[in-house]
Amino acid sequence: MPTETPEASLTSGPHEPSLDEQIAAYQREFGDLDPQVEKVVSALGRLNRRMNVAYGRQVADLGISNTEWEVLKTLVLSGSPYRMGPGELAKRLGLTPAAMTHRIDRMAGEGLVTRDRDENNRVRVIVELTDEGRAKWLEAMRMATNFEEGLLQDLSGDERAVLGELLIRVLRRVEHDQPDAGGRLTDLD
Repeated sequence: MPTETPEASLTSGPHEPSLDEQIAAYQREFGDLDPQVEKVVSALGRLNRRMNVAYGRQVADLGISNTEWEVLKTLVLSGSPYRMGPGELAKRLGLTPAAMTHRIDRMAGEGLVTRDRDENNRVRVIVELTDEGRAKWLEAMRMATNFEEGLLQDLSGDERAVLGELLIRVLRRVEHDQPDAGGRLTDLD
């Protein structure tokens, strides 16, 4: 039985072609395609999809959704005491205020966040991470760290550093050319 090359196995199932097959089809249909560029972009796209699925499975094992994870992460990134207004949360996550309210309602019901009036401004609402929410975030981070270390296990430290710098350069280009692309085009819930 012939040995399968790593590139030949780069499919997500019986319905998705390998990267080489995809690029060949693109070149057949669109002759101006640069196969090196397409290989990088297609590999990044597939990697992103697979990583999102893996992360989704991990947080589901913790009893939270990807959307809840995003809120927990945003609150943690805000720094102690891990609180923000719902408008700022919505803005950072690229959501509408209505979608953010729905998400906060659900998370407050699950004990992941609290929602209280600001004592200094009774009109303003403050969303704060609970101990349970922080514990879920920490466990998700532990799981993600293990997954990510396994993901990069075949790369040396130097290769990881070079890959990181190259991806940051690509990211900077996207951020420069598409400065408003940090949020979502549509809400997910």
